[in-house]
Amino acid sequence: MNHKNRLTRILILSLFIFGVASCAKKEESKPLHPKVEKLKLPPGFVAEHIYSPGENDQGSWVAMTFDDKGRMITADQYGGLYRLEIPAIGSDSLAPKIEKLIVGDQTDQKLGMGYAQGLLYAFNSVYVMVNHRGNDEFERTTGMYRIQDMDGDDRYETVTLIKLMEGSPGEHGPHSMILSPDGQSIYISAGNHVDVPEMDAYRLPKVWDRDNLFPEIKDPRGHANDRMAPGGWIAKTDPEGKSWELIAAGFRNEFDIAFNENGDLFTYDSDMEWDFGMPWYRPTRICYVPSGAEFGWRTGNQKWSPNYPDNLPAALNIGQGSPTNVMFGTNSNFPEKYKKALYTFDWSFGIIYATTLTPEGASYAASGEEFISGSPLPLTDGEFGPDGSMYFLTGGRRLESDLYRVYYDGDQAAGTDTKQTLTEEHMLRRSLEEYHTGPKAGAVDAAWPNLAHPDRFVQYAARIAIEHQPLSEWQSKLFAEENPNIAIQAAIALARHGDASVATTLLDKLTSIDYGSLSETGKQNILRAIELTLFRFENSSKASFPKIISYLDPNFPSGNNNLDRELAKLLSYTGAPDAVNKIVAQLETAKDDESYQKTFTSSSDLIMRNPQYGMDIANMLANVPPAQQTYYAVVLGGAEKGWTPELHDQYFTWIRNAFNYKGGRSYVGFIDRARKMALSHVSNAENAKYDEMSGAAMLTGNGNDIVQSDIQPEGPGRRWTLEEATPLVEDLSGRDYVRGKAMYAATLCQSCHTMQGEGGIIGPDLTQLGTRFSPKDILEATIDPSAVISDQYAASVLVLNDGNSVVGRVTNEDEANYYVSQNPFAPQTIRTVPKSSVSAVKLSEVSIMLPGMINRLNEEELKDLMAYLVSGGNPDHEVFKGSGAQSSTD
Repeated sequence: MNHKNRLTRILILSLFIFGVASCAKKEESKPLHPKVEKLKLPPGFVAEHIYSPGENDQGSWVAMTFDDKGRMITADQYGGLYRLEIPAIGSDSLAPKIEKLIVGDQTDQKLGMGYAQGLLYAFNSVYVMVNHRGNDEFERTTGMYRIQDMDGDDRYETVTLIKLMEGSPGEHGPHSMILSPDGQSIYISAGNHVDVPEMDAYRLPKVWDRDNLFPEIKDPRGHANDRMAPGGWIAKTDPEGKSWELIAAGFRNEFDIAFNENGDLFTYDSDMEWDFGMPWYRPTRICYVPSGAEFGWRTGNQKWSPNYPDNLPAALNIGQGSPTNVMFGTNSNFPEKYKKALYTFDWSFGIIYATTLTPEGASYAASGEEFISGSPLPLTDGEFGPDGSMYFLTGGRRLESDLYRVYYDGDQAAGTDTKQTLTEEHMLRRSLEEYHTGPKAGAVDAAWPNLAHPDRFVQYAARIAIEHQPLSEWQSKLFAEENPNIAIQAAIALARHGDASVATTLLDKLTSIDYGSLSETGKQNILRAIELTLFRFENSSKASFPKIISYLDPNFPSGNNNLDRELAKLLSYTGAPDAVNKIVAQLETAKDDESYQKTFTSSSDLIMRNPQYGMDIANMLANVPPAQQTYYAVVLGGAEKGWTPELHDQYFTWIRNAFNYKGGRSYVGFIDRARKMALSHVSNAENAKYDEMSGAAMLTGNGNDIVQSDIQPEGPGRRWTLEEATPLVEDLSGRDYVRGKAMYAATLCQSCHTMQGEGGIIGPDLTQLGTRFSPKDILEATIDPSAVISDQYAASVLVLNDGNSVVGRVTNEDEANYYVSQNPFAPQTIRTVPKSSVSAVKLSEVSIMLPGMINRLNEEELKDLMAYLVSGGNPDHEVFKGSGAQSSTD
């Protein structure tokens, strides 16, 4: 590239792209690898780039383990296994010695073992969790395998199938394996698309069900619609896989698990990003996983509230993301704080979180911080090596893959191996968990009084202990019980294990409890106990509806959003005469709690870390749906009685207006399904009227999207590269102005850029673009927006004193504060960051302009877009002459 062209490229990129210059280089004795420079690390830590497998045609690595000789074994997500000898810290060269593992009797170098999403070296073997549908004798199908070196020649010649995994696996299939704290067993984590295999024992009793009276709406786009309770699960087995025990379930897609120094289990569960904006959305969350735990994942809108007493809450809600690796720093040489920390990886936004967990009651209090972050940094797996360093991988989904090492080189001493002091509640909970393996003498006497324990985790462990005992030992105790909190928990157990003959008696017992005397938690629990009884004994409980209505109706509305959700659901289900009238009134006025779904990571902080995923968040945050009102709208969608024409008018008007809010990909579809449920309860004569009133004309045929009034791409699109697209812009004469302008809108250009006085202001004005730069320059900047970016449109990373960071555009600053705009769809929303809380300011390396925004376009659509950009939006420009359409919209 000559000097003139280089200057031209820099100028256009400074005009057309928002993004960022490279981070300031650290002063090191030797230059840092460019991929290390982009990392944000805590003081005293050093990162090294070890290897890039993609540069050597070795795929994209997603799993690792260390063998007994200190060598790393890794797995390509779509290929084979590799073994690495990594040079020690301080070596002149970091280049590892690498070999592809040959497993079994292979011919023609076909793959004998691979497609792994989990690896574990244990018991002189490598355990491999395959996630793949094999199509020949050399490709293993989804399941757990053991490879062994039986003759000591350092080659793995035997492959043993431990267990096949059924369902519809893949990235929600079986994942990681870890050793138990005593080193005698293997724990396995699996996502919600793989069935729970038949187990020899179940710490979580095998009585799970949907257990939700909320009118059911499965994901409108079809995700996980055939996946029923209990969702993702954790189990343990012996080294040979002969005996299996279910430990916990109710996850969406917990990829990895880890034990802390106390022998307690943790995981990092994923969110369903298509649920953004819906009241059943559950953020990614760190979960403490005791014996018999249930975390309430159910398909579609049926996910349980974390307040329900029959599931457990998160230790820490993180926020949006894609969880992958989980590990403790127990085997590290890190300082005390970081040696005790739990490290969790987010693939989407490139963050390693360090969470401090402190025993509190029977569980843990959690506080988090960013440990390492970078953009892009698609984190997959990690381990602490024999040298006490952290090793981690990036890659997955065929992305560029890298291996890094992080070690501590600061002034603080390495942490100790002293175990934390556990509380009395913690030890009590563990003693109750001894009864989670089946009938045992003394179990009911030990557990019964603890059903009223103020600690939720003790209370939960006590109920699971009771559920493992014969009904004959405790059913009569429930009906004689005078302590309301014990009775409520026992009622939940009986609803789960009893038969229909107990329905009326059980509901009589529950409605005899003085509702007004209960605490907020007690009220939540009794509402849940009533719901479970109604769900489990649907037909047998109908005779009790009048009594339930009389018991609950005076308490709604309560002014408490969590209670009012349950009350509205129960009153609607039982057909309370005034339920619809009262719920519609709430639909108009309900406000969300300020602390609703509070997360450690602010959603706005994620937008500029990864434009591909962040723009969805930005779009939603610009016009967030009201969660409490949306919950009521779904409840009303299932209500059959109590409607008047005035109430229908109010309801369907709300529905139409709700389509103006922004949520995840399934938001419009969920609202439409509630609309259609409600329409099914309208008379035939009025159906057409309310169909129109509720916004039917706004929707596409499947109801999943809002109809676009302008021209949309017809495609088929492709993943455009500069090499493929450049020939298309060599001649742009006679292009279609109307379609070019439409493609400009469809690819979101106008959301951030001004053209002819219209559009956003986050990016530069593009009206004069074509007078300064060639079509090829414009094309290159569009396809690779992060290549070279002007500081004028850069996002900044404000590194905070507590180790976290704020990412956005610094629009202003004064002596005391930085003023940061984080959402390109709501640039007027400014976050104030005190300068006293900031330790450093760096420029981000990622443009907030979407890199694949033209991938929806076919060749002709791309030509029209480029012509429109070259013209600066001028319909009389020469590129449109002779097209016959240059001014048809003006």
